Amino acid sequence: MSLEERTYSVLVASASQNINSALSPLLPESAFSQVHTVSSVNAARRTFAERPFDLVIINSPLPDDTGVRFAIDICSETGTVVLLLARSETYMGIYDKVVPHGVFTLPKPTSKQALSLALGWLTSARERLRKMEKKTLSVEEKMEEIRLVNRAKWLLINQQGLDEPAAHHYIEKMAMNLCITKRQAAENIIHGGKADE
Repeated sequence: MSLEERTYSVLVASASQNINSALSPLLPESAFSQVHTVSSVNAARRTFAERPFDLVIINSPLPDDTGVRFAIDICSETGTVVLLLARSETYMGIYDKVVPHGVFTLPKPTSKQALSLALGWLTSARERLRKMEKKTLSVEEKMEEIRLVNRAKWLLINQQGLDEPAAHHYIEKMAMNLCITKRQAAENIIHGGKADE
Protein backbone atom coordinates (compact mmCIF):
# COMPACT_ATOMS: atom_id res chain seq x y z
CA MET A 1 0.00 0.00 0.00
CA SER A 2 1.47 3.37 -1.01
CA LEU A 3 1.43 6.39 1.27
CA GLU A 4 -1.19 7.97 -0.97
CA GLU A 5 -3.52 5.03 -0.27
CA ARG A 6 -2.82 4.77 3.46
CA THR A 7 -5.13 6.46 5.94
CA TYR A 8 -4.33 7.35 9.53
CA SER A 9 -6.52 7.43 12.59
CA VAL A 10 -6.06 10.61 14.62
CA LEU A 11 -6.96 11.66 18.14
CA VAL A 12 -6.96 15.42 18.68
CA ALA A 13 -6.97 16.61 22.30
CA SER A 14 -7.71 20.32 22.12
CA ALA A 15 -10.03 22.75 23.86
CA SER A 16 -9.20 25.56 21.41
CA GLN A 17 -11.66 26.17 18.60
CA ASN A 18 -8.95 28.09 16.71
CA ILE A 19 -6.56 25.11 16.65
CA ASN A 20 -9.41 22.70 15.86
CA SER A 21 -10.47 24.91 12.95
CA ALA A 22 -6.89 25.17 11.68
CA LEU A 23 -6.40 21.39 11.88
CA SER A 24 -9.67 20.42 10.22
CA PRO A 25 -8.71 21.21 6.60
CA LEU A 26 -5.27 19.64 7.19
CA LEU A 27 -6.88 16.32 8.10
CA PRO A 28 -8.84 15.40 4.97
CA GLU A 29 -10.87 12.21 5.13
CA SER A 30 -8.92 10.78 2.19
CA ALA A 31 -5.74 10.58 4.32
CA PHE A 32 -7.07 10.76 7.87
CA SER A 33 -10.06 8.48 7.97
CA GLN A 34 -10.92 8.51 11.64
CA VAL A 35 -10.42 11.84 13.40
CA HIS A 36 -11.71 12.05 16.97
CA THR A 37 -11.57 15.33 18.85
CA VAL A 38 -11.82 15.60 22.63
CA SER A 39 -11.39 18.62 24.89
CA SER A 40 -9.59 17.18 27.93
CA VAL A 41 -6.73 14.85 28.80
CA ASN A 42 -9.10 12.57 30.75
CA ALA A 43 -11.35 12.23 27.70
CA ALA A 44 -8.27 11.60 25.54
CA ARG A 45 -7.08 8.84 27.90
CA ARG A 46 -10.52 7.19 27.84
CA THR A 47 -10.77 7.41 24.05
CA PHE A 48 -7.24 6.08 23.58
CA ALA A 49 -7.95 3.19 25.97
CA GLU A 50 -10.94 2.17 23.82
CA ARG A 51 -8.91 1.92 20.61
CA PRO A 52 -5.44 2.70 19.29
CA PHE A 53 -4.67 5.69 17.07
CA ASP A 54 -1.86 6.21 14.57
CA LEU A 55 -1.43 9.87 15.52
CA VAL A 56 -2.27 11.95 18.58
CA ILE A 57 -2.21 15.75 18.55
CA ILE A 58 -2.30 17.45 21.94
CA ASN A 59 -2.93 21.18 22.19
CA SER A 60 -1.42 22.02 25.57
CA PRO A 61 -2.61 23.02 28.07
CA LEU A 62 -6.03 21.44 28.32
CA PRO A 63 -8.58 22.33 31.03
CA ASP A 64 -7.60 19.39 33.23
CA ASP A 65 -3.88 18.91 32.50
CA THR A 66 -0.94 19.95 30.32
CA GLY A 67 -1.02 16.63 28.45
CA VAL A 68 2.74 16.14 28.87
CA ARG A 69 2.46 12.90 30.88
CA PHE A 70 -0.18 11.58 28.45
CA ALA A 71 2.12 12.28 25.49
CA ILE A 72 5.07 10.55 27.17
CA ASP A 73 2.95 7.53 28.17
CA ILE A 74 1.63 7.05 24.63
CA CYS A 75 5.08 7.22 23.04
CA SER A 76 6.60 4.94 25.67
CA GLU A 77 3.94 2.24 25.45
CA THR A 78 2.63 2.23 21.87
CA GLY A 79 3.54 2.78 18.25
CA THR A 80 1.46 5.95 18.15
CA VAL A 81 3.19 9.16 17.06
CA VAL A 82 2.44 12.27 19.14
CA LEU A 83 2.58 15.99 18.37
CA LEU A 84 2.38 18.32 21.36
CA LEU A 85 1.58 21.99 20.73
CA ALA A 86 2.91 24.13 23.58
CA ARG A 87 2.69 27.83 24.39
CA SER A 88 5.89 29.58 23.37
CA GLU A 89 6.60 30.67 26.96
CA THR A 90 6.56 27.02 28.17
CA TYR A 91 7.80 25.42 24.95
CA MET A 92 11.47 24.82 25.87
CA GLY A 93 10.63 23.29 29.27
CA ILE A 94 8.06 20.96 27.70
CA TYR A 95 10.35 20.16 24.78
CA ASP A 96 13.13 19.14 27.17
CA LYS A 97 10.74 16.81 29.05
CA VAL A 98 9.18 15.09 26.05
CA VAL A 99 11.84 14.90 23.33
CA PRO A 100 13.71 11.98 24.98
CA HIS A 101 10.49 9.98 24.64
CA GLY A 102 10.01 10.70 20.93
CA VAL A 103 7.24 13.27 21.24
CA PHE A 104 7.20 15.88 18.45
CA THR A 105 6.63 19.45 19.61
CA LEU A 106 5.66 22.78 18.06
CA PRO A 107 5.48 26.15 19.76
CA LYS A 108 2.29 28.13 19.41
CA PRO A 109 1.04 30.28 18.01
CA THR A 110 1.87 28.35 14.87
CA SER A 111 0.91 28.53 11.21
CA LYS A 112 -1.12 26.19 9.04
CA GLN A 113 2.05 25.60 7.02
CA ALA A 114 3.95 24.49 10.14
CA LEU A 115 1.05 22.22 11.14
CA SER A 116 0.98 20.74 7.64
CA LEU A 117 4.73 20.06 7.77
CA ALA A 118 4.35 18.52 11.22
CA LEU A 119 1.61 16.18 9.93
CA GLY A 120 4.02 15.05 7.22
CA TRP A 121 6.64 14.29 9.88
CA LEU A 122 4.09 12.42 11.96
CA THR A 123 2.95 10.21 9.09
CA SER A 124 6.56 9.57 8.09
CA ALA A 125 7.45 8.56 11.65
CA ARG A 126 4.34 6.33 11.84
CA GLU A 127 5.41 4.51 8.67
CA ARG A 128 8.88 3.96 10.11
CA LEU A 129 7.36 2.55 13.31
CA ARG A 130 5.01 0.36 11.25
CA LYS A 131 8.01 -1.21 9.49
CA MET A 132 9.75 -1.78 12.82
CA GLU A 133 6.60 -3.40 14.22
CA LYS A 134 6.55 -5.80 11.25
CA LYS A 135 10.23 -6.68 11.81
CA THR A 136 9.59 -7.23 15.51
CA LEU A 137 6.67 -9.50 14.70
CA SER A 138 8.85 -11.41 12.25
CA VAL A 139 11.57 -11.87 14.87
CA GLU A 140 8.99 -13.00 17.44
CA GLU A 141 7.59 -15.54 14.97
CA LYS A 142 11.10 -16.84 14.26
CA MET A 143 11.81 -17.15 18.01
CA GLU A 144 8.56 -19.07 18.46
CA GLU A 145 9.57 -21.43 15.64
CA ILE A 146 12.95 -22.03 17.29
CA ARG A 147 11.24 -22.78 20.62
CA LEU A 148 8.88 -25.25 18.96
CA VAL A 149 11.67 -27.00 17.03
CA ASN A 150 13.78 -27.25 20.21
CA ARG A 151 10.82 -28.69 22.12
CA ALA A 152 10.20 -31.24 19.36
CA LYS A 153 13.91 -32.17 19.35
CA TRP A 154 13.79 -32.67 23.12
CA LEU A 155 10.79 -35.00 22.73
CA LEU A 156 12.59 -37.00 20.02
CA ILE A 157 15.70 -37.25 22.19
CA ASN A 158 13.70 -38.45 25.20
CA GLN A 159 11.19 -40.70 23.42
CA GLN A 160 13.25 -42.14 20.58
CA GLY A 161 16.76 -41.93 22.02
CA LEU A 162 18.06 -39.71 19.22
CA ASP A 163 20.93 -37.32 19.75
CA GLU A 164 20.47 -33.59 18.98
CA PRO A 165 21.82 -33.63 15.38
CA ALA A 166 19.72 -36.72 14.54
CA ALA A 167 16.60 -35.13 16.06
CA HIS A 168 17.21 -31.96 14.05
CA HIS A 169 17.70 -34.00 10.86
CA TYR A 170 14.48 -35.94 11.63
CA ILE A 171 12.49 -32.69 11.82
CA GLU A 172 14.06 -31.28 8.64
CA LYS A 173 13.43 -34.52 6.73
CA MET A 174 9.84 -34.72 7.98
CA ALA A 175 9.23 -31.13 6.84
CA MET A 176 10.75 -31.83 3.43
CA ASN A 177 8.86 -35.12 2.90
CA LEU A 178 5.51 -33.61 3.87
CA CYS A 179 6.16 -30.26 2.13
CA ILE A 180 5.55 -28.36 5.35
CA THR A 181 7.62 -25.92 7.38
CA LYS A 182 9.93 -27.01 10.19
CA ARG A 183 7.53 -25.27 12.55
CA GLN A 184 4.62 -27.40 11.31
CA ALA A 185 6.74 -30.55 11.58
CA ALA A 186 7.69 -29.62 15.14
CA GLU A 187 4.04 -29.00 16.00
CA ASN A 188 3.12 -32.42 14.56
CA ILE A 189 5.75 -34.06 16.77
CA ILE A 190 4.69 -32.10 19.86
CA HIS A 191 1.03 -32.93 19.38
CA GLY A 192 1.73 -36.60 18.77
CA GLY A 193 1.13 -36.59 15.03
CA LYS A 194 4.60 -37.82 14.05
CA ALA A 195 4.87 -39.02 10.50
CA ASP A 196 7.10 -41.77 9.22
CA GLU A 197 10.23 -40.62 7.44
